[in-house]
Amino acid sequence: MYKLSFFVPASHVEDVKSAVFAAGGGRIGAYDHCAWQVPGQGQFRPLEGSQPFMGEAGRVEQVEEWKVELVVADELIRSVVAALKDSHPYETPAYEVWRLEDF
Repeated sequence: MYKLSFFVPASHVEDVKSAVFAAGGGRIGAYDHCAWQVPGQGQFRPLEGSQPFMGEAGRVEQVEEWKVELVVADELIRSVVAALKDSHPYETPAYEVWRLEDF
């Protein structure tokens, strides 16, 4: 089992979650669409040559984002991360994947 955490702008949080859930993320026992989420403020500065979803190269941007966390079965992690990347509006989405132990 893995834990996937990602950051997404408020405007796209439901679309990205839907794609991740459709790929099999967020299943725990007899439940699906399981996630924990919290709003926050993200910051980034696009560099020259980037194609940012918002903002412009060389200028620091701050945006309302959501941090979403969910579990993913071992055999689905690659397809779930691919769904995240395909549905996310950012050129380079920020995400983390952690292997979980079962106790």
